[in-house]
Amino acid sequence: MADQTSREPVLVTGGAGYIGSHVVLALRDAGRPVVVIDDLSTGRRAAIPDGVPLVEGSVGDPDLVARAIADHGVGTVMHFAGSIIVPESVERPVDYYRNNTVNSLSLIDTCLRIEVGRFIFSSTAAVYGMPEVMPIDEDAPTRPINPYGRSKLMTEWTLRDVAEAHGLRYVALRYFNVAGADPAGRSGQSSKVATHLLKIAAQAATGQRPEIQIYGDDYPTPDGTCVRDYIHVSDLASAHVAALDHLEAGGESRTLNCGYGRGYSVREVLDMVETVLGRSLPIRTAGRRAGDPPTLVAKTDRIGEALNWTPRFADLKTIVETALAWEEKLLAEAPQ
Repeated sequence: MADQTSREPVLVTGGAGYIGSHVVLALRDAGRPVVVIDDLSTGRRAAIPDGVPLVEGSVGDPDLVARAIADHGVGTVMHFAGSIIVPESVERPVDYYRNNTVNSLSLIDTCLRIEVGRFIFSSTAAVYGMPEVMPIDEDAPTRPINPYGRSKLMTEWTLRDVAEAHGLRYVALRYFNVAGADPAGRSGQSSKVATHLLKIAAQAATGQRPEIQIYGDDYPTPDGTCVRDYIHVSDLASAHVAALDHLEAGGESRTLNCGYGRGYSVREVLDMVETVLGRSLPIRTAGRRAGDPPTLVAKTDRIGEALNWTPRFADLKTIVETALAWEEKLLAEAPQ
């Protein structure tokens, strides 16, 4: 499949969501033209900057996608649209396979049909399941333990097979724990139902929830709580721009971890939140949740080498400060 000329518009699916909206901002900051497809089921129209076209609908609608690509002269697709809540995927596996796998297959098929030759996929560290070796490199066994991880891994397999058969070139980025918000306050995590630790802590800090629960303090970690590799969402967004540059320069398909290679425990994160706030938070220890690995930390050598990517916000304090600032902004803008 022939490569298209660089600087063509980028189609961002799910561009009204948390990560997608930050990638739209990063692309715009880099002077790249962008068009968004989003059904607004979880995304916010307000997250899309002025001047960015929004096509409202599903990525599983091939006619809608084909029209958007043709109307805007799209050369690359960045795919974020999907469902992301692990416990929900266990309760509603059919929805997750439909939304994450079937719709992705439809999107990839549409790209092939109208000869879009570059694809960047939002994947996840959940494809690794319960890894035995830390840090986790990209060659670690992929044994996801829930439908969310499996639905993402199936899409990775599809991309790999399509690339071999048809010449589509792709970058699949496996995210570790994404957190924080745009330092300029333009976007952040806006979901009302918080499932991520820092979002929950920010809601507790702003009086929107009565307490924070720590699920298990008896893990084989330095302080007994789970350890995760947190990556600032704006650094993650810049990794997508670097992936775009890589593909536009003729780079080969890659599957890469996105993290910092440094883990923080639940208690360390909450301690930093309290330090930034200058006060304590209501924290309660509860029992372990099923399926929580003690430690998940990325090995990140490859992304730096492959994409020439250097993070700018790789410290926990910055992640916490931006998350809290965004939560306060949301609260100030909420109808009284």
